[in-house]
Amino acid sequence: MNITMILEMVASGGDRPVVTANGRSLTASELLARARAAAHRFQGHPAVLYLSPSHLAYPVALFGAALAGIPFIPLNYRLGDHQLARLLARHPGALVLRPADLDALLSAEEAADAPESTPDQDSVAVVLYTSGTTAEPKAALLRHRHLLAYVLNTQEFASAGEGDAALVAVPPYHVAGLMNLLTNLYSGRRLVYLSAFDAGEWLETARREQVTHALVVPTMLARIVAEVPAGDARTPTLRSLAYGGARTPRPVVERALEIFPGTGFVNAYGLTETASSVAVLGPDDHREALASDDSAVRDRLGSVGRSLPGVEIEIRADDGKPAPAGETGLVFVRGEQISGEYGGRSALDADGWFPTRDRGRLDADGYLFIEGRADDTIIRGGENIAPVEIEDVLVAHPGIVEAAVIGVPDPEWGQRIVAVVVGEGDPAEVRQWVKDRLRSSKTPDAIVFRAELPKTETGKLLRRTLLAELETTHA
Repeated sequence: MNITMILEMVASGGDRPVVTANGRSLTASELLARARAAAHRFQGHPAVLYLSPSHLAYPVALFGAALAGIPFIPLNYRLGDHQLARLLARHPGALVLRPADLDALLSAEEAADAPESTPDQDSVAVVLYTSGTTAEPKAALLRHRHLLAYVLNTQEFASAGEGDAALVAVPPYHVAGLMNLLTNLYSGRRLVYLSAFDAGEWLETARREQVTHALVVPTMLARIVAEVPAGDARTPTLRSLAYGGARTPRPVVERALEIFPGTGFVNAYGLTETASSVAVLGPDDHREALASDDSAVRDRLGSVGRSLPGVEIEIRADDGKPAPAGETGLVFVRGEQISGEYGGRSALDADGWFPTRDRGRLDADGYLFIEGRADDTIIRGGENIAPVEIEDVLVAHPGIVEAAVIGVPDPEWGQRIVAVVVGEGDPAEVRQWVKDRLRSSKTPDAIVFRAELPKTETGKLLRRTLLAELETTHA
């Protein structure tokens, strides 16, 4: 079994449009025919490198590579020339697809000798490079069995209603872009691609294409919320809006729930190495938390929900043993969809558990709260401090929109706490705001106001970049 099974199943069940981009569409049979033609072209190459924004040819290239039995590798086309050259050098002989090459994939006729579905489930289907926010990007290998495990454990074939459509604005080199294609195709939803994100265009496309499902990263959601300063977003067909990929400020979520009153929200938590989401906070959880007077229930709006079918989540204390409910530790995950593999080296332990390198906790009902990367932990005077705890207090301040808390080297305390915030206010008053809600040891030593925070295109905070700047200005 391999991922081409998904396309072949859909193509055998009817012939309607399954993907739309820039006003053009492909039916399932057209997509399959062009993927077979692409596979013929791809033969003789060790891999296919996709170096372009989302395009109608993106699924053609993905399934074409699968039919040819070679890995599909979407790269971040926004990288600088030097970074990109280093990644390209890792794949000698690979076929590189740039924007100018994509129309040819859409016009090619199916070859008579096009290869059929040759790869087995253990073959590498996709290679995704991690974002590299704190280190050199690593090549995460996702085999066909990992991708199929996620799809088959979370979706029902052809379960979508006639006319259902999913709007995809995340880039193709992100795991969410890949899995949105596979899950929506399998479920029977037409995919609608945006090649670049703009909040106004996103809203207009959702209305014009009668979008029922959509996925955004936190920066996108924040911009959509800002685009609708008051009232309703006027997207009557939108039934589900998923967000994830990085922490989303709680005020943004609460505001989004207001402007999309008829939409079910889903917060998804996952990693590249886990073939997409491993936990979700569903629509009922969102509305129940927003309406509840119980602080424990309301706090679940800051969680990433509970584990998906087929996935186990375990929190381990510093001694490596499972932590009790409510105690913070390292997050480990296990399941058929979990790869945890980098270039042939597996990060799974002997029992199949993958260390996410995130710190978090599970409450008594199994809701997972992520408290940031283990590498981000600030050690001040021997005390471990999670930046997220301080960041949550900061964004609750009426004048602050976003916040990033960084530990800067200090000869006396080991690290000093510096908060970089977007918004306005008096630094002394903001420090007092935190001190009143947390203890003195968690109060930032300095408050720095900025117009924006450095982030990746998918909304992840570039802490390494921010730390380098702070070490220069607050040494």
